[in-house]
Amino acid sequence: MENLSRNRMFGGWNKQYRHASSSLNCDMRFAIYLPPQASNGQKVPVLYWLSGLTCTDENFMHKAGAQRIAAELGIAIVAPDTSPRGDAVADAEGYDLGKGAGFYVNATQSPWSEHYQMYDYVMDELPKLIEATFPVSDLRSISGHSMGGHGALVMALRNPQRFKSVSAFSPISNPINSPWGKKAFSAYLGKNTDSWADYDASLLMRQASQFVPTLVDQGEADEFLVEQLKPEALEAAAKTSGYPLELNRHEGYDHSYFFIASFIEQHLRFHAQHLGA
Repeated sequence: MENLSRNRMFGGWNKQYRHASSSLNCDMRFAIYLPPQASNGQKVPVLYWLSGLTCTDENFMHKAGAQRIAAELGIAIVAPDTSPRGDAVADAEGYDLGKGAGFYVNATQSPWSEHYQMYDYVMDELPKLIEATFPVSDLRSISGHSMGGHGALVMALRNPQRFKSVSAFSPISNPINSPWGKKAFSAYLGKNTDSWADYDASLLMRQASQFVPTLVDQGEADEFLVEQLKPEALEAAAKTSGYPLELNRHEGYDHSYFFIASFIEQHLRFHAQHLGA
């Protein structure tokens, strides 16, 4: 790994790294915040953060204001990039497909399948790298925003034994019925929609028999609320399966990092309860 930056922050360290990814067949970047407890011989739990469309590993670390609370609670934060990168990586016109829009799936269709294996990267490769390199434990929670909220929910729902808790801001809750999801899944997974269900949080929650504590916050002034996000599908699914979903709606808040920064403390404290931090 190559350390690209390191900045002292709230007694801990905010760092950025680049490494060669075997899952994605390209170099990848990730950001990590290590709280002060990690410098005192203590292995700390990890919150993985998945960002949304057009974002990189930097957006959350620069804009969310999460490090102060993470330092208090003794939680590391890891933020991967949102897609594979590089000249050899397939791309498309528009912001909602290709680079910056990996959708946290394992692509099965050419040309995407050569690099776009974001599900495997976030679920397996990255945690192994983090746990082998940094003073962190194997206690994990996961969170994300928009496309990343979709990814966080899907990973927790499909792997309830791997995560102590999951949260999301403005997640794409029912991607098989949203324009963003239909475009991405058609390209990455093909026209056969049967495989799409593996990456739809509402469908997975409806059928769930193992539960992970789940917190979702949604702004009522979000410009993507009705057409793209569809939190009502998630609420209906939780009601069907008895899933422990707490979904809060906030009047006047939009889709931006201003919304995330307003409620990130509540999310970190929610995860801390379940991580034992």
